[in-house]
Amino acid sequence: MFKYLDKSSYSLLPIELRNISYNPNSNLIIPNLNLRIESKGITVIMGPNGSGKSVLVRLLHGLLTPTNGSIMYGERNLNKLVRQKQAMVFQNPVLLRRSVLANMTFVDSIRENTGLANCKEILTLLGLEQFQSHPAHLLSAGEKQRLALARAIVLKPSILFLDEPTANLDPSSIHLIEKILKTARDAGVKIIFITHDINQAKRIADDIIFIQKGKVLEYTETNFFFNEPQASETAAYLDGKIIL
Repeated sequence: MFKYLDKSSYSLLPIELRNISYNPNSNLIIPNLNLRIESKGITVIMGPNGSGKSVLVRLLHGLLTPTNGSIMYGERNLNKLVRQKQAMVFQNPVLLRRSVLANMTFVDSIRENTGLANCKEILTLLGLEQFQSHPAHLLSAGEKQRLALARAIVLKPSILFLDEPTANLDPSSIHLIEKILKTARDAGVKIIFITHDINQAKRIADDIIFIQKGKVLEYTETNFFFNEPQASETAAYLDGKIIL
C-alpha cells in the first residue's frame, strides 16, 4: 500500500524557520519566529482563531513569502524543487469542473504520471471508486475533501500540509481521512496538519505546535502537550477558555 508515495521526506528534515516575520501592509502577523521541526510523522498545529496557523503553513509551503528571514528544508532553501516535493489540502477544496477521475489524471500528469491504475487505486482507498465518472462539483462536502486528499497523494509528496481539512465533515469522512493520513505517515510522508479539534489531535498527532499571535508558545510530544502543558495559554486553551 502507498507504493506510489515518495519516501524521501526525511531528506527534507529538519524544517527550519530562521527569524521569520510576515508583515503585509504593516500588519504584523508573524513576528521574528524561529522554529525547527525535526520529527517524523504527524505534526499538528493548534491555536485560537487568528493566531497565525494558516499563515504559518502557507509560508512553509511557499504560498506566501516572508517579509524577513529564511525557510530551510534539510539545509536547503525553500525553492521550486522543494515545493515540488510538497502538496497541500485546504479547508475548502477547489476542484476542476470535470469528472472525479479526470481530476486525478490531470493532476497526475503534472508531476509523476503514475498512471491510470494508481489514480483508481487511490480513489478506492478513499472510498471514491464508485464516483469515478461523476462530476466532481456534485460530490458531497466530505467526498470533495477526500478527492482533494486523493489528488494530493497522487503527487507523491514527501511533505503534506493540511489546513483544517476535516472541519464540518461527517464522521465517516473524518475517520477515513485520518486513517489514510496515518498510513501515509507510516509510509514515510511528513505531515503538518492544522486542526481546532482537540480529540482529533489526540488521535493523530505525534507532536503538537501551539501558536498564539504568531508566536510558538509550545512545541512538544502529544502526551506532554495534553498532560503537562507548559504555557498558561496552552492550559487555558485546553480548558476551553477564550484566549485574547
